[in-house]
Amino acid sequence: MKYRHAFHAGNFADVMKHVALTAVLLRLTEKERPLFVLDTHAGRGLYEIGGSSEAARGIHRLASAAPAVASPAIARYLEIVRSFNAGGGALENYPGSPLITATLLRAQDRAAYCELAPAEADALRHEFRRDARIGVHCRDGFEALGALLPPSSSRGLALIDPPYEEQEQDLAKVADALVAAASRWPQGVLMAWYPIKQGVVAARLHRRLLEAEVPKLLVAELCIHPDDSRAGLNGSGLVVLNPPWQLAADLREALPFLHAVLSADGAGRIRVAMLADQ
Repeated sequence: MKYRHAFHAGNFADVMKHVALTAVLLRLTEKERPLFVLDTHAGRGLYEIGGSSEAARGIHRLASAAPAVASPAIARYLEIVRSFNAGGGALENYPGSPLITATLLRAQDRAAYCELAPAEADALRHEFRRDARIGVHCRDGFEALGALLPPSSSRGLALIDPPYEEQEQDLAKVADALVAAASRWPQGVLMAWYPIKQGVVAARLHRRLLEAEVPKLLVAELCIHPDDSRAGLNGSGLVVLNPPWQLAADLREALPFLHAVLSADGAGRIRVAMLADQ
């Protein structure tokens, strides 16, 4: 299965991932000490979603439900998305993780965004040409985990979100990358997104991390179709190593609302669980 940023911008999986990203950064920025954020598969930054059917069932649907929003992470995420759209009309643009992250970072924070596709990297570099806090690298994101971690700032986040050309092989690669990064940067927050087509495949990722005896492992999943559906993408999930304080509670507040809004017929499920908490 392939997951391309541009083709799926603003869909339900993006919404879940970016609400969680917002929640993580809101927690990390509660302390004054500087942060470093590494985004390994950043994409181009901003996407046009005016005619997208996937965005219609994702960010457009959530934005329409905004008056009922109680979760601070969802509310802040929607503020950020709307800030990239003029006026109060329908959303035409959707910010990817680099722009969401940059909006939440402070003057003392730094970020490195990696994108292997030259055209996408050029677009991202143009987006941040006047932002001294941000470095854009046209390089393999998995390689960057070894080269750029640990950062000089001890605090921060690494976000791993590859395109999953081959789901099982890439999940194994993500698991290995997380374990290696955790050994180099034990105090860092490491977050990886994954698609859910069959729940058993994601379970292998969780098992690999548990076998590596990571001390703290949070899993969050949002599915809008049953696990045995042939929809193609039934849901999406996140693993978070060394999650910030209260992140699990934040996601337990946000995900039920997202599921109620994004699952048109109430199908699917949510899950927020600490699989390891040493």
